[in-house]
Parts: sequence; C-alpha cells; structure tokens
Amino acid sequence: MGKRQLQKSQTREKIIDAALKVYSDQGFSAPTSVIADKAGLAHGSIFVHFPTVENLLVCLLEVFAREIKAELHSLSESGDIAKLLNRHISVLIKYENFYKRLITEAVYLPEEAKNTFIAIQSTVSIHFMQVLEHEMNAGRIKNVPFYMLFNTWLGLVHYYLLNGALFAPEKSVLKRHKNSLVKCFTALIKK
Repeated sequence: MGKRQLQKSQTREKIIDAALKVYSDQGFSAPTSVIADKAGLAHGSIFVHFPTVENLLVCLLEVFAREIKAELHSLSESGDIAKLLNRHISVLIKYENFYKRLITEAVYLPEEAKNTFIAIQSTVSIHFMQVLEHEMNAGRIKNVPFYMLFNTWLGLVHYYLLNGALFAPEKSVLKRHKNSLVKCFTALIKK
C-alpha cells in the first residue's frame, strides 16, 4: 500500500471510530460535523470517504456484522449453547452503547441501514439455530421452535440493555449480568 493509500485508509478508520463513539453517545441523528470534530478532521473529509450519512451508517453496521459473524461462526458447530451465548454477549459488550442505539433507533434508520441491521440479526439467528439444533438432537434442550428461543434470548438481552440504569447504573449492564443471563436462559431451555 502506497503512502497516499495508507493515509486514506487511516483517515477512513478515524471517521469510523469517531462515528461509532458519537452515534453511541448521541444517537444516529448526531450531525456529521460532530463526527468530524471527534475525528480531528475537516467536515468535508467525511463525505470524501462516505458520500452519504447512510453509507457511513451501513459501513459501521458492516464492521459490527463482521465481528459478530467471526465470533459466532466458529462456535456454531460446537453444539454448546452456553458458549455461543457468552460469545454473543462478549461482542455486544464491545459495542454495547452502539447496539443499544440500534435497538432503540432502528425504526428511524435509513432503509439500507435497517436492512443491514436485519441481516446482522439473521446471521446471529442462523448460528443460534445451528447450535440449538445440535443441542435438541442430542436431547439436551426442550423441543421449542428455534425462532421462539432466539426471540426470547434477544428479548432478555434487549430488556437488560434498555433498562441498564436499573440493573447496572453507571456500568455495563451486559458485563455485570453476562453470567446470570446465560445461566438463566440455559436453565429455562434445558431438559
């Protein structure tokens, strides 16, 4: 990679990192000027790398998607639901405030960003289903439709995220309750 390409790549990464922080703190309606300030760049630099705000949002979601897919993929054939749930929460912890914004503001996202978020949830669902199928076939968990189990898991995680001030004021609710969430959910579904 040449010097110019390296500089361009570094600037793009600065924008992505800054956007992740700004959107996590202020929500997806935060102006791009705030992102540029956070990145230490001129406002126009954002649009050199991302022609529209929607492009920037989709890129952030794709970064999140790649990480969650990489973390869950290796476990999807293990057949160990507790390991998969732990890994899922571990990725969510890294992106906790961003993910909380996603679940609260998803209806306001531009269409392509919404579709990317849906694709992320579908990816998680597929890995979840593969592990559950293995566990069901081995007779270790109850015979409940996969979608209900997945929706119940997401509902539990989302409930804690949305009520974090009650469960872990001033702290990461997922870090604080990770073990109890996994333990409780697996206890509910095991035979």
